[in-house]
Amino acid sequence: MLINIFEGILIPFVGTTLGAACVFFMRKTLSKSVQRALAGVAAGIMVAASIWSLLIPAIKQSENMGTLSFVPAVVGFWMGILFLLALNHLIPHLHVGSDQAEGPKSKLGRTTMMVLAVTLHNIPEGMAVGVMYAGFLAENAQITATSALALSLGIAIQNFPEGAIISMPLRAEGESKRKAFLGGVLSGVVEPIGAVMTILAAQLVIPALPYLLSFAAGAMLYVVVEELIPEMSQGQYSNIGTLFFALGFSLMMILDVALG
Repeated sequence: MLINIFEGILIPFVGTTLGAACVFFMRKTLSKSVQRALAGVAAGIMVAASIWSLLIPAIKQSENMGTLSFVPAVVGFWMGILFLLALNHLIPHLHVGSDQAEGPKSKLGRTTMMVLAVTLHNIPEGMAVGVMYAGFLAENAQITATSALALSLGIAIQNFPEGAIISMPLRAEGESKRKAFLGGVLSGVVEPIGAVMTILAAQLVIPALPYLLSFAAGAMLYVVVEELIPEMSQGQYSNIGTLFFALGFSLMMILDVALG
């Protein structure tokens, strides 16, 4: 069982690594239409995962609270939103395609801040995988090995384009292919680390599982609204972003229902 959990935790990281490896096979930077499509897929998957894999199980686990069963989901959701908001203000970072850095003033280079931007937004994904496997270890009735695996696979699918989205611009910034690949890989390292830390924390406070599930959902949806939706909807290719959002949403919904 522990081997399966270890593999599940690493699956999203593998997705990021494979995406970053695109820098070795693609000579040109990604076109605007492709970037819109990839951002749309990632946003759709994260929204569907937040609803089916995280928020709904959080509410179901609190059914003993009766009409107040929404409380853990709402509280955890807002804690996740505020957590990501705080990180965005405390850590200097630069979004891909932007010329203006966010967070506190820093002497860090553009490359480092671009990697930090993606790393920041990989934190909630690692937490989401970790809390699902924590629920499985706790033998929670709403969380099975297959439902946890479905979430890992969904995040891995959206991490593939995310790895490419960070490594290709790093190459365009003048970095060598090797350094651009490593930048993409490093941005995803936080996911298995975050997953393990979340599992350990959840095992200590099993009653808090509904809060942790919705916390991860809130953090993921913050990323979607703050970064991915603007990225997929601005400019002349906004329709492409919307269509691929629907594709990503459908794909994650299918994975969760079929495997869950």
